[in-house]
Amino acid sequence: MSCEYSQICGGCSFRDKEEKEYRIFKEEKFKKILSSLDTKFGSSIFIPDNTRRRASLTFSYQKGKLSLGFNEKRSSVIVDIKKCPLLTPRLNSNLENIRQILEELCQVHYQVKKGRKYFEASVSSGDVFICDALNGIDIVLEYNGPVDLGHRLILFELGQKMPDIIRISQRNSPQGILQPILEKSKPYIKIGPYNIQIPAGTFLQPSTEGERALISTVLKYLNGYEGKIADLFCGVGTFSYVLAVNIKNKVLAVDSSPELLKGFRETINHNMIPNINIMERNLFKYPLDENDLQGFGAVVYDPPRAGAAAQVKKIASMAREIKPNKIIAVSCNPQTFLSDASQLLQGGYELNEVTMVDQFTYSEHSELVALFTKK
Repeated sequence: MSCEYSQICGGCSFRDKEEKEYRIFKEEKFKKILSSLDTKFGSSIFIPDNTRRRASLTFSYQKGKLSLGFNEKRSSVIVDIKKCPLLTPRLNSNLENIRQILEELCQVHYQVKKGRKYFEASVSSGDVFICDALNGIDIVLEYNGPVDLGHRLILFELGQKMPDIIRISQRNSPQGILQPILEKSKPYIKIGPYNIQIPAGTFLQPSTEGERALISTVLKYLNGYEGKIADLFCGVGTFSYVLAVNIKNKVLAVDSSPELLKGFRETINHNMIPNINIMERNLFKYPLDENDLQGFGAVVYDPPRAGAAAQVKKIASMAREIKPNKIIAVSCNPQTFLSDASQLLQGGYELNEVTMVDQFTYSEHSELVALFTKK
């Protein structure tokens, strides 16, 4: 699908290529990165346009004009967009609503104290995180400034008039505390048979289609295994939920984020899922060892872009007789996956297959799922 911003926007580096040409190019690029590995490649999975359910937009308000969009390539200049071929139709149809909210928000003035004097200020720049849940759009506004009564009234009144927008929150920084402004209903997604309520600003796979592709590939590589399974860097529980559908599985879900795990626990309790046990733990500093993984036949891990070096090193060093028989790696960074794979290969595993999942369409990035089995 063509895009009028493709030559300047930093989001889609390869949108100038025809679809067939792009797919061949992306696959060859992916295989070249992993060329040092002795493995076979599964059939690549390509995610189409108009499926991206979450995105981070940047905004700036200068001289009475709002710019809202993505940054130019290798620049902080904002490409002011009206629509994006990556986004879901509902997100695209609500970009004008989001623009209206920001324009009115940025026109509200408030007092800032510097020393003994007060100065007038207003919101002039920030980020907007949008997520298309099953029942509506979740918005997180991120800017350095207060949310006083004037801001709240605008967000509440405009949000109430926009049927697709069901929640609006604000924070001052990526690590800031989220302030709820408006919540008509709790946004949710569906994973397997379960409706999953999502916290504001939570990490999700970019698209429902990509999420399903990752899940189906993980299940394919498990190949009917039943027993104790560790889901490491579990996040909202993307893999845990589908693994737990089989009551014969006992799933240990581990992550370091208390916010994600809080929502995860609530959903488990709400759906009365008996065979998921949650552990809060920083796997970068305190990876699971042979005592934690005793009796586990399979491990699924899906770390951030930095990889899972400490955890795979610990698994690789386990005695052969107690090592998990299968390791299934999900990675959004083939480079750090190479490092993790090297540890596992040296630790008595063989790499059976790698499948590319092209979630980040027309970009430099690729996701993958890989199957390791104990020699």
